[in-house]
Amino acid sequence: MKDRSAFIEAGKVAKGPIIFVMVLGAFVAILNQTLMNVALPVMMVDLNIDANTAQWLTTVYMLVNGILIPITAFLMEKFSTRKLLLTAMSLFALGTLFCGTAPGFSMLIVGRVIQAAGAGIMMPLLSVVILSLFPIEKRGGAMGLIGLAMMSAPAIGPPLSGWIVQNYSWRVLFFIVLPIAIIDVIIAYFILRNVTKLSNPKVDIPSIILSTFAFGGLLYGFSSAGENGWTDSIVLTTLGIGVVAMVIFVVRQMRIKTPMLEFRVFKYSMFSLTTVINVVVTMAMFSAMLLIPIYLQNVRDFSPLESGLLLLPGAIISGVMSPITGKMFDKIGARPLALVGLAIITITTFFFTELSDTTSYTYMMVVYSGRMIGISMIMMPIMTAGLNQLPQKLYSHGTAMSNTLRQVSGAIGTAFLITVMSNQTADHVKEFLPKSGMPNDQEFAQIKSLATIEGINDAFMVATWFAVVGFILSFFIKRTKPEEEETYTP
Repeated sequence: MKDRSAFIEAGKVAKGPIIFVMVLGAFVAILNQTLMNVALPVMMVDLNIDANTAQWLTTVYMLVNGILIPITAFLMEKFSTRKLLLTAMSLFALGTLFCGTAPGFSMLIVGRVIQAAGAGIMMPLLSVVILSLFPIEKRGGAMGLIGLAMMSAPAIGPPLSGWIVQNYSWRVLFFIVLPIAIIDVIIAYFILRNVTKLSNPKVDIPSIILSTFAFGGLLYGFSSAGENGWTDSIVLTTLGIGVVAMVIFVVRQMRIKTPMLEFRVFKYSMFSLTTVINVVVTMAMFSAMLLIPIYLQNVRDFSPLESGLLLLPGAIISGVMSPITGKMFDKIGARPLALVGLAIITITTFFFTELSDTTSYTYMMVVYSGRMIGISMIMMPIMTAGLNQLPQKLYSHGTAMSNTLRQVSGAIGTAFLITVMSNQTADHVKEFLPKSGMPNDQEFAQIKSLATIEGINDAFMVATWFAVVGFILSFFIKRTKPEEEETYTP
């Protein structure tokens, strides 16, 4: 019988089963998170909790994910592919069971923490495995499969969740995810092989503590700023702690011999450029995911299920497109895809700056679907183009850095766009108020509704400029090959 714990060279292992197991794990982890958003109002009633308390079910998941992802570079150098995946998916399945059977809110939070601990390992590990398994000329198609999980799960989740909570208990959401996670663990046990090389680094406790306060503080601070405002004492305190801890963390990583997270990946020009583009695109991408549901549900009175269904065609299109754009990346490189993709994103985001109280559902569905075509053309190709320049020993650090910055930029983008929408809405309310006399309640509600639409339009305009910046930067993308191992000196 084969020793499944032994390291196997990439050329000697069947790649398909390994990729299937890992993509399935990533898909179910992302799907789990998107299922929660629509279900929160129903869970509030059932558990007798207020909105601020309920929000912790998503906030704590995001925080644990964001804290754990930077540590994955260390974990991937310390533990084997097989051991990490089995641990991650087992934790995720255990957390899902806790959530589905939780008698109250406290146990539900515990379950979400355990879920996030497992899910946070999945995406960086999947990226590193693909970089290890495939030569540079075939990575695009393989990375496109990651895009399949990343693009389809976030939009399948809302309509599925909306249908379930309208017809069944919210606990069904977890019992749909649980068997998939268990099946993935069972399949992984029998077919997964170790394909990542280990360097067995020493545990640096101060780095882990600093990383936790740095990324945890920044993520919580930016996430809270969107809801509580930038002058809130908790927001300022957590952001301050995050910034100070981050400075100390970076300095420490640059000084110690075997850093937990290697910031020297930024000395590779193409990795740095593509990371900046990914940050900008993520901030632009979050605009539609955030603002469209607000517009549909809060302004136009569409149901959560209708709001989720509007996103579904775009999800299907992007899911189909991701492997195709991956193959195209292998043939023509990232720059043509990035330029066309960002041009599409810029144009379609601009189309969302002209929303009104009569904009049709069909128009929004078509524009959003077109936007998802653009996003599917750039997310994984740009990330892959940057990682391709790194020497193999930096794969784990590069993927951890990319995924961490995507988390942070998503939080920043959300907070910034919510702030733009809120401030502009307040300004437009003043602008629409009659010069003399006070409007009655019905008239004020109409004014507030119109002002909110204009605030959303203004936020989309900011997102359009994010896309323009990404488009300009994409002209500088070049094809690269991995640097020789000898050129990397810590």
